[in-house]
Amino acid sequence: MPYSQNASGSPLSAAIAQRDVHVLEMVRMALRKKDVLLAYQPIVQAKNAGRAAFYEGLIRVLDETGRIIPAKEFIETIEAREEGRMIDVLAVELGLASLAQSPSLRLSINMSPRSIGNPQWELAMERGLLHDPTIAERLIIEITESSALLMPDVVADFMTRMQRKGISFALDDFGAGYTAFRHFKDLYFDIVKIDTSFTQNIDVDTDNQVLMQALVSIAQQFDMFTVAEGVERPQEADYLSEIGIDCLQGYLFGVPSVSKPWDLPIAGRQKSGG
Repeated sequence: MPYSQNASGSPLSAAIAQRDVHVLEMVRMALRKKDVLLAYQPIVQAKNAGRAAFYEGLIRVLDETGRIIPAKEFIETIEAREEGRMIDVLAVELGLASLAQSPSLRLSINMSPRSIGNPQWELAMERGLLHDPTIAERLIIEITESSALLMPDVVADFMTRMQRKGISFALDDFGAGYTAFRHFKDLYFDIVKIDTSFTQNIDVDTDNQVLMQALVSIAQQFDMFTVAEGVERPQEADYLSEIGIDCLQGYLFGVPSVSKPWDLPIAGRQKSGG
């Protein structure tokens, strides 16, 4: 019998559904066992690549064999579910604990706008901030551009409330989606992280050069600190530094690590001067 052309009955959709079931069960098991941790990646100063401005804490889970599974393997499956809220709660708990343990650390963590107003998330934040009055000013919450602009009013109110506590906000993956610049007047992001797609081969890709310079100009107009994501080659780093990018993130300077990289030298080049 030939396969049905109906997407809901296709072999591909069946395989995707089966994969999602497996992923969901893996995450549920990790949550039950609290096999959840952060992997830390440095964001370095563009003019001094040997110095980290802050670190990003990226959520990870352990599967049944003990392998560390990155968020990109499961986040789409759970993002709209209760498991997504639980992951956000654990991320903020782990992030705040790291900040409490290291008084000089600045750290960003990712959050879905779906977790705004979640009582457990709010409680985790409140408890974490009680430990040390400097934690709030050293915490950065990252929200992706696509999710922030889906519910701008809710995000704006939440950001205002958190910024009053001293917490900063980063707009993640800037330029990757359908950017609605009109919302920038209402969403006061402190940092903008420009998407990897604009960084790749920017030293030779003239299209990316034009787009990157436009995004940097927009960020500067709205008084936002700039980070270029996905930097993998020294030539990319040099070009980005020259056009005025504030900070760089990517494998050139360090892969995400579940150890504490702020206790070790940055893995990238040490730039001279500046």
